[in-house]
Amino acid sequence: MRKVAVIGLGMTKFGQLFDRDLVSLAVEAGAKAVRDAGVRQKDVEALYGGTMSGGLFINQEHLSSVLADKMGFRNIPSTRVEAACASGGLALRQGYIDVASGMHDIAVVGGVEKMTDIGTHSTTNVLATAADTEYEGAQGATFPGLYAMMAKLHMHRYKTTEEQMALVAVKNHKNALFNEHAQFQKQISVNDVLNSPVIADPLKLLDASPITDGAAALVLASEEKAHELCDTPVWIAGSGHATDTISLHDREDILTLKATVQAAKQAYLQSGLEPKDIGTVEVHDCFTIAELLALEDLGFVEKGKSGKFTEDGETEIGGKIPVNTSGGLKAKGHPIGASGISQAIEAVLQLRGDAGKRNTGAETAMTHNIGGTGGTAVVHIFKR
Repeated sequence: MRKVAVIGLGMTKFGQLFDRDLVSLAVEAGAKAVRDAGVRQKDVEALYGGTMSGGLFINQEHLSSVLADKMGFRNIPSTRVEAACASGGLALRQGYIDVASGMHDIAVVGGVEKMTDIGTHSTTNVLATAADTEYEGAQGATFPGLYAMMAKLHMHRYKTTEEQMALVAVKNHKNALFNEHAQFQKQISVNDVLNSPVIADPLKLLDASPITDGAAALVLASEEKAHELCDTPVWIAGSGHATDTISLHDREDILTLKATVQAAKQAYLQSGLEPKDIGTVEVHDCFTIAELLALEDLGFVEKGKSGKFTEDGETEIGGKIPVNTSGGLKAKGHPIGASGISQAIEAVLQLRGDAGKRNTGAETAMTHNIGGTGGTAVVHIFKR
């Protein structure tokens, strides 16, 4: 396996972009990444694009061809990658495997989603297809409801409080103040979270990530090409991917996402690093409870201790392990297919020292992207 570096990145503004379409968002992010890498379009040998459901969101499938065509990458292999909310992270992994294997020297990996064209009710129904539609969806379970079950059990078993979950949202909104691409650049308080409308007890509206449009892209290169083209390559030191049962009721313990545990184990082993060696991490905080579960499953804190860990400020910039310095899915936004790629962009910015007021000085970074309630998990570790 060859070493693989990130040499270019590009991202659109995240938000409710009613005046934009999916193709224009993807083209903008891709063009920025190629320009940042200093490569020509003809140098790009492969394209991997993560998107959850173009058919249901915008009535367009065959996005592998659409995106390659509109981005000017005609006649190269283009692959659309789908793993629900982990589509972007898995697109990154597929591009990484491609370049590491020696198949190609330069690949563009990206993610995009246009979620706001069909209305909130319809979007909720589309997102529910990432769960078990036969056994969970048919009974009326939504993603807020499924994560609310996890939150309720965590509160019962480990005495986690609603205030501790609210602190996740407060911290991520504070970080997003310094991210120009974030959907929400507005500070909130614990009381704001607790007093926001209940969507599935105990989860409130401000415990949840928003519906978002946006795109993000990276350029990957082999070691030889990276040294030739880039003065500040960021290396992918570890990559892990695992799955679990799609239904909560089939799991041994709904508070342990085994896909996350296994994917992290793979990434740690490949990189030769341990949790104590990670300088900053972007985790999949689709709901505040999801960030707490991720901290435990990735090995940063003992099971059941993530609420107190957060309350003590250990996940803040300057804390023991800065978490979601970008603002996370909660405040940066969550355009499903793009989320995993945007996490990697934050990791690269941190390691380049280009994150501005969000800079942590980290020399290693991790990203954690999950699909559904943990049916898929993808973990990457990056080094300077």
